[in-house]
Amino acid sequence: MSSSTDLPVTPATRPLWWEDVELPERPALEGDLDVDVAIVGAGYTGLWAAHHLRALDPSLDIAIVDAHHVGHGASGRNGGWCFDGFAPGLARIEREAGLDTARRFSRALRSTIDEIARVCDDYGIDGAVHRTDGIDFLRNRAQWDRAVEEVEEARRYGIGEGELRLLGRAETLTIGRAADVVGGLLSVDHAAVHPLRLAAGLAAGIERDGVRIFERTPALEISPGAIRTPGAILRATVVIRATEGYTATLPGLRRLLVPLYSVMIATAPIPAQLWDEIGLADRELFADLRHLVVYGQRTADDRIAFGGRGAPYRYGSTIDTAAGPSDRAYAGVHDALLEIFPQLTGIPITHRWTGVLGVTRDWHPTVSFDRRSGVAWAGGYVGSGITNAKLAGHTLADLILGRDTELTGFPWVRDSTRRWEPEPLRWMGINAALRIMGSADAVETRTGRPARRAAALWRLLG
Repeated sequence: MSSSTDLPVTPATRPLWWEDVELPERPALEGDLDVDVAIVGAGYTGLWAAHHLRALDPSLDIAIVDAHHVGHGASGRNGGWCFDGFAPGLARIEREAGLDTARRFSRALRSTIDEIARVCDDYGIDGAVHRTDGIDFLRNRAQWDRAVEEVEEARRYGIGEGELRLLGRAETLTIGRAADVVGGLLSVDHAAVHPLRLAAGLAAGIERDGVRIFERTPALEISPGAIRTPGAILRATVVIRATEGYTATLPGLRRLLVPLYSVMIATAPIPAQLWDEIGLADRELFADLRHLVVYGQRTADDRIAFGGRGAPYRYGSTIDTAAGPSDRAYAGVHDALLEIFPQLTGIPITHRWTGVLGVTRDWHPTVSFDRRSGVAWAGGYVGSGITNAKLAGHTLADLILGRDTELTGFPWVRDSTRRWEPEPLRWMGINAALRIMGSADAVETRTGRPARRAAALWRLLG
């Protein structure tokens, strides 16, 4: 077990992913501009929406503005998990629209992984996507029981043995030699992503297709038909708000999506002989099934990039990724990594950073378009943003162009979402929930039995 003293005194505070991607200098918007579609946010949602709009209608004039640069938000900071996740679960889709729709939505999520890889090939984006599997190390009986339930639910939604299956202890250890393993949950054919390389390559690709991107251009106000920036008005028939975790910074939207922090660390490159002890030979994505989610990947340069939830929510939905969480939050993530792979004791942490993800009140990702006002938005992916944002961008394009497709019929397309409670209730409730999940993990580690407090919390959320 580590402590905060194991962390280097001065690890880099910028994301590891930013070290080997050189972003071009893009201009700010300095004069009024009229376009067909204006997008706020040069992250995955905005970039994919632009990509699909241009693919479906090459005549569209599209412009994107971003307060910072391409991939500055979660799209350039995340853990690089490209998988078929959906935060509230497919059971929510079944309750809202029936079993057949839930099964079709599941297939759409999984096929999105293939589509991301295909677009990378089409645009010549090298080193962004590595196809591999994902392994959840099951490290106590409670985690094993949750994995059994997950497999049973997956079968109901058409996910077969070849896509998701339970492993015994011995087979699990052939993939990764994690500590205290009782078994594993193997997810087949996902992808490890270099987050900023994907965002940067996608941005360059849509620019070649004619989309204009303006950086260092914050949206001060978004209204039907117009985006007001410090130096100009960007006018458009359709305005897309693709601001995800940063939505709370916009006027009148503080309670629509709350920003929750995710904390990331990266190790120094790990020697080959130590990798022989650890495994992950095919750069498998890895996690366990604790309630406070953790996630990791072996990077192309043989580091481990590892992240987790649990950093406190900031009062008033304020965001400061430069200051970020406390040393204690980073140390907690480091501790979790060493719990899974104690072989890494003594390996330096060279980078630590944070990002924010957007969460709706019902934890339900949302895609929305009001044709009367021309305002569209998508977000609330709760950590499944690489695939969810791609699918949402395609869905937005279909909605805006009036296309009646399978995507526009899924129930995450909705007109409105429930707002979060005002402060201080929001601050009290979110941080209490984080503490409950953390204490539930501690109980399950100690006893091996499912923590009733966590089950009650998930029933309340779902």
